[in-house]
Amino acid sequence: MNRIAEHREKAGIKQRQLVAALGWTQTRISNYEAGRRTAGLAECRAITAALNQLGAACSLDDVFPPEQDEIKAA
Repeated sequence: MNRIAEHREKAGIKQRQLVAALGWTQTRISNYEAGRRTAGLAECRAITAALNQLGAACSLDDVFPPEQDEIKAA
């Protein structure tokens, strides 16, 4: 589960603005937000950086919270 849409909306960022900042398609971002597609680490970092560039104040862990199983294993 990710929180892309939550942080994007909280900062007043339109999906098309995020798409433009990343240079990706709207379908790609929509699929990430809906959980139909899973972002790799590079994509997660790019999305977080773009959100921050557009005015959101968030970290990688804010947008892509670690799974509880991963936390317990660490």
